[in-house]
Amino acid sequence: MNGPEAERSVRVPARPATYTFEPATTALLVIDMQRDFLEPGGFGESLGNDVTQLRRTIAPLRRVLAAARAAGLTVVHTREGHLPDLSDCPPAKLRRGAPRQRIGDPGRFGRILIRGEYGHDIIDELAPVGGELVIDKPGKGAFYATELDGLLGERSVTSLLVTGVTTEVCVHTTVREANDRGYECLVLADCVGSYFPRFHSIGLEMIAAQGGIFGWVADSADLLAALAPATP
Repeated sequence: MNGPEAERSVRVPARPATYTFEPATTALLVIDMQRDFLEPGGFGESLGNDVTQLRRTIAPLRRVLAAARAAGLTVVHTREGHLPDLSDCPPAKLRRGAPRQRIGDPGRFGRILIRGEYGHDIIDELAPVGGELVIDKPGKGAFYATELDGLLGERSVTSLLVTGVTTEVCVHTTVREANDRGYECLVLADCVGSYFPRFHSIGLEMIAAQGGIFGWVADSADLLAALAPATP
C-alpha cells in the first residue's frame, strides 16, 4: 500500500482504550479457520463440541477479510496440523481426544489435523487468495516453530488484528506470544470463537484487563467503520 493512505492512522473504539494502527504496518491474522474445527462431522464435533459456536464467526470475519484486502493490509492465515508421520506431534498432544478420534486417525475429512488432508485446510468461505501468507503450525501458538515472526518483520508489521479460533486456546496463545514479541494486538470479539461461551467471554476479559495487559478488544463493526476511510 503506497501513498497518503498508507500513512493514515486508523483509530478504533476498543477496550480498554482506543486502538490506533497504521495500515502499512498492520496484518490481519486469521487463526485456524479449518474444516476439522468448524465443519459438522469434523474433529471438533467428534469431541462433543457444538460447531455452531465457531461458525458464528464466519460472516463477520468475511467482512473484515474483504475490508483488509481492500485496504491493502498484510493477511496471514494459520493452520494447526502435523506431518503425516506425526514426528512433530508430541505424545502429550497426541493423547488428547476421544480414543477413537485422535490426531492422525481417519476422520470424515481425511486424517485428522494432518497437513495436506481436506479437513486440515481452511474453510471455503475464508480461503486465502494469491499473495496471502499461510502458516502451518504444529502447536497452539502461531509463533511456535513457525516462520511467522520473520515474515512479519520482513513486512515491517508491528500491529496485529487477531481473528479465528478458539478464543481461549490458539487465539489466546498467539496473542500472548505476540505480546512478548512486542506486537500490539487488537482482538475482534465477534471474529473469534470458542466451543464454550463462558471461556470466550472470560478470554476476552483477560486480554483487555489491567489496562490491556495482552492487547485490545473491539467489535468488527467498529473496525470496519474506522477502516472505511482508508479503503480506496
